[in-house]
Amino acid sequence: MPTFQNESTYRKYSEEGKELEFDRLFDEAVANAKRDVLGKRHAMHIGGKEVFASEELAEKSPIDGTLIGSFQKGTREHARQAVAAAAEAFGSWGRAGYKERAAIMAKAAELFRKRKFEVAAVLSIENGKTRYESVGEVDEAIDFLNYYSQELLRNRGFARKTVIGASSKSVSAGFQGAPGAEERITVAMKPYGVFGVIAPFNFPVSISVGMSSGALITGNAVVFKPSSTDNMSMLTGLKIYEIFKEAGVPDGVFNYITGPGSEVGDALATDPAVAGIVFTGSRGTGMGMIRKSLELGMQKVFVVEMGGKNPAIVGKSADMDEAVDGIASAAFGFDGQKCSACSRVYVQEQIKEEFVSRLIEKLRSFRIGDPLRKEAYMGPLISQKALAKYNASVQEAKSAGKVLYGGKSVDTGLQGAYVEPTLIEVPHKSRLMQEELFVPILSLDTFKKFDEALQKANDVEFGLTAGLYTRDSKEIRSFSAGIEAGVVYVNRRISATTGAIVGMHTFVGWKGSGLTGKGTGSRQYLQQFMREQSLSVSKRSGA
Repeated sequence: MPTFQNESTYRKYSEEGKELEFDRLFDEAVANAKRDVLGKRHAMHIGGKEVFASEELAEKSPIDGTLIGSFQKGTREHARQAVAAAAEAFGSWGRAGYKERAAIMAKAAELFRKRKFEVAAVLSIENGKTRYESVGEVDEAIDFLNYYSQELLRNRGFARKTVIGASSKSVSAGFQGAPGAEERITVAMKPYGVFGVIAPFNFPVSISVGMSSGALITGNAVVFKPSSTDNMSMLTGLKIYEIFKEAGVPDGVFNYITGPGSEVGDALATDPAVAGIVFTGSRGTGMGMIRKSLELGMQKVFVVEMGGKNPAIVGKSADMDEAVDGIASAAFGFDGQKCSACSRVYVQEQIKEEFVSRLIEKLRSFRIGDPLRKEAYMGPLISQKALAKYNASVQEAKSAGKVLYGGKSVDTGLQGAYVEPTLIEVPHKSRLMQEELFVPILSLDTFKKFDEALQKANDVEFGLTAGLYTRDSKEIRSFSAGIEAGVVYVNRRISATTGAIVGMHTFVGWKGSGLTGKGTGSRQYLQQFMREQSLSVSKRSGA
């Protein structure tokens, strides 16, 4: 079996001195997408057949309002049809050998690799990511496919066998621990059935592929719904469907359906034929699905990641360059529209002025504009709704504390919602410190002693990611032992809280950020999509 290796495209190009080629391939892919892909009408795919609805959804690029395409406004009835198709296809797929399923996912990884820049270009146009973010996201999708394939093979489908030896004695009536004949036992992991996969807009390739492949490779069938309402990512979802189909996923095993969450998503969460839901999104939406399912008496499996309010702590002994670079990247990469984004920073009082001054200097260097252009670091917010939240939060910050930098829209000459990276100082108990905003606003507060910083860092309902900057080994030990988050970084210059690497870091939410305590890109992830079965076969007397 080959050793797992991360894709790391930009790193490889840059280390080989081929950055110009990287840019050329991306720019060519953007030109091709604009010429050949955008503006078309697209069907849903249920049971391998194209399906059209009575209404359609127009998806436009957040960059400049360009029409990306027309997609179907699926209904509850379409969701039921997709579930029925998945249930029918599940039988043969669930019984297929784990090696066959792993091979298909590995083939999908290879197809993504061949079309890496093509998919990345569509992704940038669709949700406003820079080329580096988009190529990195496609890399992550490839990593998920390869890692899960190799994990399934390495663990032999997560089945194990054992034997209870025969006893020389026997009894006429059995009881616990009674002597008896030889028993050959197989403990196997079996798929549940149909999973609804409900994907977010912000990582529409990597998270969608990661969630879908987790369900598929373990033998489940999938009804996949990309983000289809305010924050649309339906074209990348279609690309995923096309690649899975070409890789050999049978008709009906992976179904692509678009439509509002209030219709399609709710139908999946409440359909008794759906065994489980895989979801990445807001805590309110995730908990709402779980609550409704339980109220209906349904025992569904929920594999969910529900956001974060991620802190970074900067101690007086911190390397200031590391802290400023890491926090700026984590807070404002992709405009803070990441569940792992750093949205709170707690700075020791003695170094507050220096930290703020250095951070503002860094923020002034960020280029804001068309993310398809190489020089842009921040692109547009995903929607006008996100812009309204940004503006309202800035006004609230002015009342609750003060705006230290930013807080305004930026005129780029494009139609999209472009804003400044914004640093605010507000009290720890402020709503802006407690609730996930998903916009480029970083809230700052100070602390005197490290225990106070740790207490504040933990004092929210979320527990996804966290970062620390210090040279004090005692503080590092206290942070490691006491921080209530699933993904934790210390002195990480490339990003304080974002950028988990498949197979290296497990990406898992604690507290209100997750449910199972098992993370993506880890050895435990796949087992959430299966249930154990112990089969014991006794040797017949005299045989």
